[in-house]
Amino acid sequence: MNLDFQALARILDPYDLLPWQWAAWICFGLFAGLLKSGFSGLTVVLIPVLAVIFGARESTGINLPLLCLGDVIAVLYYHRHAEWKYILKLLPWTLAGFAAAILVERLVPVQAFKYIMGGCIIAGLIVMAWNDLRGKDKPPPSGLWFSAIFGIAGGFATTIGNLAGALMSVFLLSMRLPKNSFVGTTAWYFLIVNFLKLPIQVVLWKNINAKTLLFDLTLVPMILVGMALGIFLIKVIPEGAYRKTIMALSFLSSVLLFV
Repeated sequence: MNLDFQALARILDPYDLLPWQWAAWICFGLFAGLLKSGFSGLTVVLIPVLAVIFGARESTGINLPLLCLGDVIAVLYYHRHAEWKYILKLLPWTLAGFAAAILVERLVPVQAFKYIMGGCIIAGLIVMAWNDLRGKDKPPPSGLWFSAIFGIAGGFATTIGNLAGALMSVFLLSMRLPKNSFVGTTAWYFLIVNFLKLPIQVVLWKNINAKTLLFDLTLVPMILVGMALGIFLIKVIPEGAYRKTIMALSFLSSVLLFV
């Protein structure tokens, strides 16, 4: 029995993690569940830590299947609230961001990439704040340039490091969506985007395999706990407070990208 237990432990922990690394991994699961239930921006705190533990490229393959699981659950719960016109505006530009990431992934320094993403988030927050100050009777940004910037940046960010959550939050908040529509639209968008990324990770980068998928099983309970907590919080937080919370998390994400 002892040998069987040791074999199972090696399968579930092929990376031989230290206690602090397990703590970071468990926190990522909780944060990812909250992220997928509507609190975008949380995982940016831990994604750089996972990159240190597993390696930059390897970590994206490890956490992507877990994010896909969260996307499926979020869509099952919030699918009726999606605003498809915004998803369709973003997707063509997101695919362009995919292509750009595949072409230049090895050429762009990680720190430079983080600065670009942080700058995009801050710029989007400024545009959103400016539009809010103009008054609710003024229409949200609707120019092609706005969708193009966020779609391309989001496609690039999600392909390189699964970091597009805050970017999409800023875009959809700029559209003044109510919280359920915000979560439903985000859920469908990332379900499509993340499942499109799977072949890139499996075939091109070869960083999703049986070992990583078995390791991911250790975090499924925390994903479910995080999502249950997030769904509860979405129900009880007022619209205005929720919008401010997502703006604050997005701003925190952009600051952390500059660290």
